Amino acid sequence: MFKNGIPVHDPIARIISRIKPTQFQTAFIRWSNAINERTDGALVAIDGKTLRSSYDREDRTSTIHMVSAYAAANKMVLRQIKTAAKSNEITAIPELLTLLDIKGCLVSIDAMGCQTHIANTIVEQQGDYLLAVKGNQPTLFDAVRKALTPQLTDPLNQEVVAIEQQHGRIEVREYHVLDAGALASQFPDWPGLQTIGVAVSYRAENKKKTSLEMRYFISSKKLGRDAFAQAVRGHWAIENSLHWVLDVTMGEDACPIYRGDAVEILTCIRHMALNMLRAESSRKASIRRKQKIACMSSEYLEAVLTAGIQKLAVS
Repeated sequence: MFKNGIPVHDPIARIISRIKPTQFQTAFIRWSNAINERTDGALVAIDGKTLRSSYDREDRTSTIHMVSAYAAANKMVLRQIKTAAKSNEITAIPELLTLLDIKGCLVSIDAMGCQTHIANTIVEQQGDYLLAVKGNQPTLFDAVRKALTPQLTDPLNQEVVAIEQQHGRIEVREYHVLDAGALASQFPDWPGLQTIGVAVSYRAENKKKTSLEMRYFISSKKLGRDAFAQAVRGHWAIENSLHWVLDVTMGEDACPIYRGDAVEILTCIRHMALNMLRAESSRKASIRRKQKIACMSSEYLEAVLTAGIQKLAVS
């Protein structure tokens, strides 16, 4: 019983803002290491997310940007790190990688992370990279696109096409891969370059709005078409199964708390909560539904907390 009533958001915000983020991050890493078991070939997706309501109202400083590492197969957050002030993902990703055990894993990053020093960091840690290539690497992008163009001029092969139709939307996806071959010697700064690939996506919504997108990739791992397609699709799990859930289900972008390091602490807490809710499998329910059940049932809340200390494989 609280003599003065339940604390409002201001006292809660003040308490959270006084927690040291470095120590809390260390605790998260220890907990994550205890419940995760690295397996060879696991896909680790890395991507950043801006927390829209995290800007300082007093001096109007910019919003906070967090970069997360995500085990795509079992939908678990492995690590997260805040980008430094006046910095971006390019400087944060190498720091995040040093916190991860990626030996034998395939690390996928979007075009922002397509940098030679990031690729070198992954290979030095005995992992493999799958990097999206766009205009920020113009010479490499043109070479990869030119090499894959003959694959795109061939008639559609039923074996390389996947078709999905749902909610009035039709999406056709096509994947092609090639051995890097001469490109590996042409671009020696990219360590262990073995595979180049392209993912073609055609989408029609309500039979009116259409779009065609071609995304090009490089990888240090020898990938067949099926493995390449699975990895490319798996990378988007960090958007669909993490960022979207954090915003829509947990209201992350709407959270008005911004004092001190509170935003970074709350982000870590949400990641821990999401991992625990997904680890609890006795009820087949959405994350939102599981949250409501945990609020109303101490027994189920205990089950969720218990699930957070059980071993889970990353593969």
